Amino acid sequence: MKTPSGDRSPTPPSKSDYDLDHDLDKDLNGDTLREECGVFGIFGHPEAAAITALGLHALQHRGQEAAGIVTYDNGRFHSERRLGLVGDTFSRAEVIARLPGNMAVGHTRYSTTGGTILRNVQPLFAELNAGGFAVGHNGNLTNGLTLRHELVRHGAIMQSTSDTEVILHLVAQSKRGRFIDRYIEALRAIEGAYALVSLTNKKLIGARDPLGIRPLVLGELDGCPILASETCALDIIGAKYVRDIEPGEVIVFDEHGQEIHKPFPPMPPRPCIFEYIYFSRPDSIVGGRSVYEVRKAFGAQLARESHVDVDVVVPVPDSGVPAAIGYSQHSGVPFELGIIRNHYVGRTFIQPTQSVRELGVRMKHAPNRAAIEGKRIILIDDSLVRGTTSKKIVRMMRDAGAREVHFRLASPPILHPDYYGIDLPDRGGLLAATHTLEQMRDIIGADSLAFLSVDGMYRAMGEPGRDASNPKFSDHCFTGAYPTHLTDQTQVEQPPHQLSLLAEAS
Repeated sequence: MKTPSGDRSPTPPSKSDYDLDHDLDKDLNGDTLREECGVFGIFGHPEAAAITALGLHALQHRGQEAAGIVTYDNGRFHSERRLGLVGDTFSRAEVIARLPGNMAVGHTRYSTTGGTILRNVQPLFAELNAGGFAVGHNGNLTNGLTLRHELVRHGAIMQSTSDTEVILHLVAQSKRGRFIDRYIEALRAIEGAYALVSLTNKKLIGARDPLGIRPLVLGELDGCPILASETCALDIIGAKYVRDIEPGEVIVFDEHGQEIHKPFPPMPPRPCIFEYIYFSRPDSIVGGRSVYEVRKAFGAQLARESHVDVDVVVPVPDSGVPAAIGYSQHSGVPFELGIIRNHYVGRTFIQPTQSVRELGVRMKHAPNRAAIEGKRIILIDDSLVRGTTSKKIVRMMRDAGAREVHFRLASPPILHPDYYGIDLPDRGGLLAATHTLEQMRDIIGADSLAFLSVDGMYRAMGEPGRDASNPKFSDHCFTGAYPTHLTDQTQVEQPPHQLSLLAEAS
């Protein structure tokens, strides 16, 4: 069996070009949550690569740094992994033609561990004694660095700086006989959040962490099984939703059908609440709930808790739109698109000078003066991280003639960092963790500021409130109640920074 062909990459931009683009991206997105990753897999379909590319298009919101697809056909694995958006590579027929086979796994990436370099782009592939093995991972391992150090001490040679590579080595070092037993043994060793799609020369394997922190769904197209991070990836290809993969479940597809393993003791699920607040697409169904309807419910609950007398409700696009609709419907205050988003901001086609970068948020958001001039407005956004963009938007609204600007967040204050795949700063970089509500209001320049309460968030999810003894969701960013061990944070002698497991070689 041969190693995968492909992994072709065009000549990268010069470092100065990349750094300027990266600086501009930070200016435009400094106050937003950064997405995790999206995974997709299909077994037994003659157009596996093309379908996987479409699925990744639907999951593009979960990661915009890089994308990759691995297929298997006629004794050989084939791989195409590139930096950039899915459409930059996988919309081209010649690329899909280099990915033959009837089974495939794909991944769209935002790095929470490992730098933005081609060798970190997933799916990762390794040639094991049992044959080729590719894996795509959404999530973050909270003991990945500890395991990495241990593996390297025992002779492992790491080819990437991603925590996902730990899984490859754990499978490779297992002494179990059957491949699936090796795979499960590797899962028993890891901690944290994961939704995995894996490919061998005979099998498509999906796995979800025991608490179900990261989502994974099962679909079907033309009788062929599909695994995906969200149902929107099924919708784009006309596939039927079958069910959610259960927390702790390992599901295997081969020519004989499917095989289900449940290697972990059952425990109360703790899915990530940020899937509903921010990460998932509004048209997805997550855990049986419409993301769009949940976000509207967040807005309605926010109106119950902290309404003030205003003339219009204005969303901060795009993620604040459903909550603003819910706020407007409950409060009776008219909804207006007072901010227009430019959807084409990203990699720049010009060299962004300092003066351009100083325009900051105006490249991404522009005021709709006709909707806000002379009016008292209430801005609705999904969350607040550092406060930098919120401050610029409030200033923009005042410059456009708003008489009063009130700010409401459709989630509670973010007080704690995340270690499960969300790119959040350490506690010192979180505005709500270091300032009072009045100080935050003063910093962003609003006439008033309020957040959704933790109990209100749970009520919007259909719960009576948060049960501290048995919370239904992973809400640690608001409460500090982490659902798993944080081994790397307590055992590894280095700052708890998620963006790099290993310093890049110069």
